[in-house]
Amino acid sequence: MAAITFSSAGATGHSAYHAATAVPPSFKAFRICRGERVRAGIANVSLDELTPGEVVLRSAYAGLNYKDALATTDHGNVIRHFPRVGGSDVTGVVVDSTDPRFRPGDAVMAYAGGLGVDEDGGFSEYVRLRAARVMPVPDGLDLLEAATLGVAGFTAALAVHLLQESGMRPEAGSVLVNGATGGVGSMAVDMLSRLGYRVSAMSGKVDHDDMLRRLGAAEVIRSGSIEDCAKPLERARWSGAIDSVGGTQLAWLTRTVQPRGVIASVGNAGGNELVTSVLPFILRGIRLIGVNVSFYGDLEATLWQRLATDLKPAHLGESAEIVALDQLPDRIGRMLAGLATGRTVVGFQRPHGIAFTD
Repeated sequence: MAAITFSSAGATGHSAYHAATAVPPSFKAFRICRGERVRAGIANVSLDELTPGEVVLRSAYAGLNYKDALATTDHGNVIRHFPRVGGSDVTGVVVDSTDPRFRPGDAVMAYAGGLGVDEDGGFSEYVRLRAARVMPVPDGLDLLEAATLGVAGFTAALAVHLLQESGMRPEAGSVLVNGATGGVGSMAVDMLSRLGYRVSAMSGKVDHDDMLRRLGAAEVIRSGSIEDCAKPLERARWSGAIDSVGGTQLAWLTRTVQPRGVIASVGNAGGNELVTSVLPFILRGIRLIGVNVSFYGDLEATLWQRLATDLKPAHLGESAEIVALDQLPDRIGRMLAGLATGRTVVGFQRPHGIAFTD
């Protein structure tokens, strides 16, 4: 079985790898276990301990998503069978494959669909995957860019795509993105701005206004400024919205979206309950679309092509905080405490010009 050595990647990152040594007997992974309580940490594992698959990768990068953080908690109920290597997306280079579609040296990626939940995931120096879930890194993206996008980028792209399919156009007015400093929210701000929409970014983090404006937000709104006026309808303000918070913020959006406006619901960081009325739907004809990447496999090729072209965030190269695997527990703690911003990416190698955050 061959392994690979990482070197400086070119424009697409697809041809900068060559065969080297074998997979080591053991390697580091972030593993989640359950006894009396859920616990997680860095452990040494072997390839045979990982869930079965036809393709073995040497990992390059793996993005940290909120679901990955939630999986490490007692109340998350994300993982059903333990132990499990976490991480719901990963990019890397094929080391070995029994599937003829993939050869050693191929730059590939995998994300979502139970990765890090039902099967061992991307927070591991080597990953074994079912071939059905592996895909080539799209032309126009390199390994770091694909990992920076990952589940978060695909979710943001899906939300934007569905809003456009529902008729949302730049000339109709402002689009609101809440949870705007998070992974999905920040990329949604960047994507919508690039497409010519006027974006209003909502966040409770007071020190990140400059970052949001740099991503393209025309205005920044404080989430704490929302007041419940006890009315089923308020002044119509938004042609559409991407909501990654849920709870009271989503309820407020239903009351403030313009007639025929569309809301894409992508997350529940602010709570699962939605207290609203039917009046915004009846009197203004608004629409609420649920966004779950697991149910849009038919759009996968289209959306990754768009992510490499018109939906590629203009500031993608600036949005990733690259950390080492042993820094992951700290970053998960920060995410669960609501302190994370942008996109955190675990870097397993040090390609030319890339340095880990201290």
